[in-house]
Amino acid sequence: MGSELSTKGDVYSYGILLLEIFTGKRPTDDMFKEGLSIHNFVEAALPEQVIEITDPILLQERARQGTFTEFTLNDKHLQHLNSIFEIGLTCSAESPTERMDMSDVVSKLCSIRVKLLHPTRVYRERQALYIAQSAGT
Repeated sequence: MGSELSTKGDVYSYGILLLEIFTGKRPTDDMFKEGLSIHNFVEAALPEQVIEITDPILLQERARQGTFTEFTLNDKHLQHLNSIFEIGLTCSAESPTERMDMSDVVSKLCSIRVKLLHPTRVYRERQALYIAQSAGT
């Protein structure tokens, strides 16, 4: 935004990158004009329209298993997608003081990964301990 380079600027860029990856849209897309940005687009859609803004390629495997109507707000995958979008929005907040620290971003994303890939309680507890130890260093 015309300011000096900073880690908060890097956090902003990371947030935009997350939104770009999970929507499949570039911030320079033709649809983002007249005040609409990728940040505003995602913010306006959450949480009710998370499926509509998610890149269809990311949903293909789920689509092969059934229809999109099987997604509900109680579905853990949908909740995790929503959480990832929220992280992207927080990182790309206009004000640098409202942005997350990268250590918090990593912790939250690792937590989502653990819940998706290793749902057993023992593994989650070990991963949480690892994340807590890593955040302290």
